[in-house]
This record gives sequence, C-alpha cells and structure tokens, in this order.
Amino acid sequence: LHTNGYSLARRIVSDRMKLAPSDEFPGMGVTVADALLSVHASYLRALDPVLGVIHSMAHITGGGLPGNVDRALPESLDAVVDRSSWELPVLFRELQRAGEVPDDDMLRSFNLGVGLVVICDGSDTDAVIQSASRAGIAAWRLGSIRPGTGRVLFN
Repeated sequence: LHTNGYSLARRIVSDRMKLAPSDEFPGMGVTVADALLSVHASYLRALDPVLGVIHSMAHITGGGLPGNVDRALPESLDAVVDRSSWELPVLFRELQRAGEVPDDDMLRSFNLGVGLVVICDGSDTDAVIQSASRAGIAAWRLGSIRPGTGRVLFN
C-alpha cells in the first residue's frame, strides 16, 4: 500500500472480505497483515546516481497518482500516464474487486503499485530505469510529458 489508502483497504478487508489480520490474503500467499503492512522501498540508492538528470519526482502517497504527480509538474505541462505500462498487483485487484471500487477511486486512493514517479528527459529514461534496477527497484516508463496545463491524464 506504500502509505496509501489504509482506511479503505481495512474496510474492504474486514467488512467485505471478512478477513482477519492472520488470514491469508487471496492470491498472495501471505497473511492480510503482511500484505497490508509490507515495508515500502527506499529510493535513495536507486536515484542517488542519477539525481543530476531528474527534473522532478512525486512520491505516490495519499492522493494516489493524480493527486501527487500534478504537484511535480509546472503549469505548462501535462503527464500522460499509460495505464497499460504496468500490471496492477494482486493486492489492488482483490481490493478493487471485493470493495467494488471504481477505477477513479482506485487511482485517487492507492498507488496501484507505483511508489515514485520520476520526471526526466526522455533521453535519460534508460539511465534512471537501469539505476533503479541495480538497486533492486522495479522501474519502467510510466508515460510521457506533453504541453498542457499541469494535469495528470490517463490512457
């Protein structure tokens, strides 16, 4: 969960899924407590070598992707997030299914497996991804930046 959506997740797990902390979370092979309280990654080792090429970053905490990435943008640019660029982790698929949570609410309440967004020139993307990989952090091109009005758009 990476510091996102604990109240909603707890309600879904206890009220809808009827699971206790010691029960196994469906599809994950770990307890509910371990699934919901897993420690999120530290990004220092992943980003320290490439800080010079990073223009902006957004730690995806409360507010999800739209509520954090927009603060990392100037008013003249939009971020276009490609929703097909990553697979939604089992935890979020199960919470969405069991809680009947609409996509827009999922985007606002959870990070959906995206812990940090790094904004850099397209030519530096591979260097940032490789640096993260060397530090054991999964990274990918999440989308693109285009002229706009400081919004986060999803496709």
